[in-house]
Amino acid sequence: MSPITIRSESPADELQVAALIEAAFGQPQEAALVAALRTEPGTISLVAARANEVLGHLLLSRVRVGHDERALALAPMAVRPDHQREGIGGLLVEASLSAAREAGAPAVLVLGHPEYYPRFGFVPAAPFGLSCKWPVPDEVYRVLELEPGWLAATGGGQVCYSDAFDAEL
Repeated sequence: MSPITIRSESPADELQVAALIEAAFGQPQEAALVAALRTEPGTISLVAARANEVLGHLLLSRVRVGHDERALALAPMAVRPDHQREGIGGLLVEASLSAAREAGAPAVLVLGHPEYYPRFGFVPAAPFGLSCKWPVPDEVYRVLELEPGWLAATGGGQVCYSDAFDAEL
């Protein structure tokens, strides 16, 4: 069996990505969100592939905190249901954090499982005064600071996501 490779999504991957996202989430909204965000400036779209078969996908898109528009939101992430619990999601998260650092992002925010994301260094965002625009429990809204001191300098506030999130959620 060939190894799994994490790489930037290519246009040739789009149909496989849409199919795996729909299979993972059980409905088409997240695939539509990825299609909308894919074209926005600063978006990073990664796939986990074995040969030419896409097994996982992760998207990072720009968010605004105060006047700073350099932070990224990790959403959505999906692994094909028949390949879940094989470490593919972890490979995608690690690669996305490296890509975020390379892109100069000061932080990455995620709305996700409180047991999963701490292994990558994510901590609750609320103690830094950051809030999600959707009503979610504090323990699921997390942040990873990539630029030391950025969280303290933001002064907190509500994180502003792309309008595509409102259209698709």
